[in-house]
Amino acid sequence: MAKKILVTGGTGYIGSHTVVELQNSGYEVVIVDNLSNSSIDVLDNIEKISGIKPAFEQFDLADAAKTDEFFSRNSDIEAIIHFAASKAVGESVQKPLLYYRNNLVSLMNLLDCQLKYGVANIVFSSSCTVYGQPDVLPVTEDTPRKDAESPYGNTKRVNEDILSDSIAAFPQLKGIALRYFNPIGAHPTALIGELPLGVPQNLVPFITQTAAGLRDELKVFGNDYDTVDGSAVRDYINVVDLAKAHVVAIERLLGGKNKKNYEIFNLGTGNGLSVLEIVNGFEKATGVKLNYKIVGRRAGDIEKIWADTTFANEELGWKAEKGTEETLLSAWNWEKKVRGIK
Repeated sequence: MAKKILVTGGTGYIGSHTVVELQNSGYEVVIVDNLSNSSIDVLDNIEKISGIKPAFEQFDLADAAKTDEFFSRNSDIEAIIHFAASKAVGESVQKPLLYYRNNLVSLMNLLDCQLKYGVANIVFSSSCTVYGQPDVLPVTEDTPRKDAESPYGNTKRVNEDILSDSIAAFPQLKGIALRYFNPIGAHPTALIGELPLGVPQNLVPFITQTAAGLRDELKVFGNDYDTVDGSAVRDYINVVDLAKAHVVAIERLLGGKNKKNYEIFNLGTGNGLSVLEIVNGFEKATGVKLNYKIVGRRAGDIEKIWADTTFANEELGWKAEKGTEETLLSAWNWEKKVRGIK
């Protein structure tokens, strides 16, 4: 019997790619998603890639009664990968209560049900935002967390505390927090990718929508940072590489290979690239010139961050493999497919 994994937020960007990788590795997947930032069409596209349409239920995990009722019918779930969360830095500054309510309550409801229904294992989708603006780069898992620069970042930090405190209190629970750096790109089939509803909050979808003519221009927020060209620096990781790390984390928990009941891993490439380097890389990979304008800094943004991936590489046996230009080209191929551009 295939082991059954619950993927919350599984029709979303990272979630959908992870569902594909889980299915390709022989797991049975059930998705719970409220479709607040994704589309039901993703299920058909997952099926086109993997040959399997995952089970799906639409409801909000912040609803305790619905979450409990779901687990009462799915007592054979062996592990959870928890993606479901509101995730836009800028929006979180404007709508903090929405972010705290959605992101914190959903995890607490899941943990309640894990305890009630005997689901031991959870992989949590965390973020490098918990490090704030680090004093020392690159960032290791031992780098001190800082006060978050945004409510979104703070929800990731508080959720990590909720998870670690719960695992300390209930030794039957085991968890891994994966701190992502900046996921970009799309599946090489161009069947799934990042498709934000409304105005994109992340760099690469804004780049591809500008290239496709949906946006008049790309705004580069700040050119006066202490970086190679004045624009902010991030560690950009291919979403398929990131998805594969979740399968490794699940296998670690289910196989009892975890060294502690609660573990943390940084998932990045180990390289920092500036916004303008990404813009230039996109133009080089695609041959498309971008219309962009330098504007003032954006609230909540940090100057520069990239990962030290040594621990994840050695302990998980996982490594990011895909190059930046290949990744940016995959994002453009996805955008063209969505928009019907030849």
